[in-house]
Amino acid sequence: MSPGEYSSKSARRLLFTAAGVVLGSAALFCSGAALPDEPGKDFVGSIDGEAITVEGPMNVEVVRGQVRTNLRSGSDIRVKFGQARIELVEGGVISICGPAHLSVLKSGGSLTVALDSGTIHFRVEHGPYVVVYTPQIRAKPIAIGDAPQDALVGLDSSGAMCIRATSGAVRIEQQLTGQSVIVPQGGDVQLMNAQFETMRPGAAKCECQLQLVKTPQPKPPEASVLASAEELLREVPAAVRARGAPLETQAPLEQPVYQVFMPPLAYDAAAKVQPEPDPHFILLVRRVRVRPTLIFQGRVEGEAPTSAPANQVAAVTPNPLAPGSRATSAHTRASNGANESVISRARNFLRRIWNPAS
Repeated sequence: MSPGEYSSKSARRLLFTAAGVVLGSAALFCSGAALPDEPGKDFVGSIDGEAITVEGPMNVEVVRGQVRTNLRSGSDIRVKFGQARIELVEGGVISICGPAHLSVLKSGGSLTVALDSGTIHFRVEHGPYVVVYTPQIRAKPIAIGDAPQDALVGLDSSGAMCIRATSGAVRIEQQLTGQSVIVPQGGDVQLMNAQFETMRPGAAKCECQLQLVKTPQPKPPEASVLASAEELLREVPAAVRARGAPLETQAPLEQPVYQVFMPPLAYDAAAKVQPEPDPHFILLVRRVRVRPTLIFQGRVEGEAPTSAPANQVAAVTPNPLAPGSRATSAHTRASNGANESVISRARNFLRRIWNPAS
């Protein structure tokens, strides 16, 4: 092998080695850049609330049309008012009642909450191990058996601190002196300026309801079917049913129809201003429907006339023998005529007897 061939092979090996180093570095860089967008060991959970501000490591994603903010180790949280809820990646829940200011730090299976002000209520069943730090007090929950850890820690601007152990106990430790006190399960205490000498029952002065996560139940699929005759009848307005007319016979409201007929529009590419249509060739047509002669058919509805009582009928019926009536005068004339005829016959009979010649 000549010196020239040896040098060319060495240069080729160096070139391949450099290319491999560059590709490996690029792969490591790309994988490291993709980690922040993926759930890693520093992923704390997602937060939502009414008025919250998050600073520091975090990312925002859209899940099922809803925007979700994911917290990472080192996130700084401010709740201006109302409540906020943190859904831990391990399955626990932390409720924050504002106004509040805190930070979250995660290392392995331990979650540290640095509480500057406000009230937090956390419930953890299987992890992580939650420790709450204030400027002077450290509160560490103590699980009893397999029971979940449920505790409340609050701190206001005046230095008053309240601790409540709902499930499990809570060990509170003074960071400067190292003194510690265990709050048993169900205990509720209050401290002033982190002094154990001022410890007294809290009397439920700190309140922060735990907002449990409720998984919405998916709605079953709905199948559309044709409406039955009974359903269509129920949809008919009451006024139509009262009149006894079917829905199909109700004529729609008729209104005049206007139509505008215009000449064809022209476009001239060479002209800067397009000519407007001549209004003399624009025709407005109004279409109406002449109503036929109205014929009313039906019956008169109302109360039937009542018959008059018998006494009223007797009072109304004229008496032929009553004085002053036409029937009475006719009867009188008839009686007088009958009397006159009898007298005339008697007179004629007597005249025949006394005057036989006649």
